[in-house]
Amino acid sequence: MGVVLRTQRKSRLAKLIDQPGGVSVGVALAQAQANLKDLQARGVAIIAGRIAALEALPPPPPGDPDPLRRLTEAYDLSNAIIDAAGPFEMADLCTIAAGLCDVLDSAPEDRPFDWRIVTVHARSMQLILGLPPEAVEDRAVILDRLGQLQARHSPESSQSSEG
Repeated sequence: MGVVLRTQRKSRLAKLIDQPGGVSVGVALAQAQANLKDLQARGVAIIAGRIAALEALPPPPPGDPDPLRRLTEAYDLSNAIIDAAGPFEMADLCTIAAGLCDVLDSAPEDRPFDWRIVTVHARSMQLILGLPPEAVEDRAVILDRLGQLQARHSPESSQSSEG
């Protein structure tokens, strides 16, 4: 019986990867930051549009056969805000949108949802978006108040109020 020997050839991609060259991590990061700065105005416009769509989203009408549909729409818009704001390091907007996602995700299916929560979050996002970067204290107050609202509507707080 004979032994078959096979020589594995290196692909062109493997050869390219093994060769020195390219750009350093620092240069790549600087280029990425410059590219993001060019896109920031368009990104802010997209974020503002999604916030406006969230605020304009009407609550589910009484007797709606699928009330979770509107909650899902609000969740999707809030998640889209996170996706759009994240690359531009708009942490406050991401925090508010993530908090709204948490509240929507934990909404009890057996009771009507208080839609004012969505409105308050959307308006808070509009306010944060309009604040100058140096308004750190104002941002902190908004985030603190929304945190209190979210805590009241978390599953843990509704369980403790039932018991």
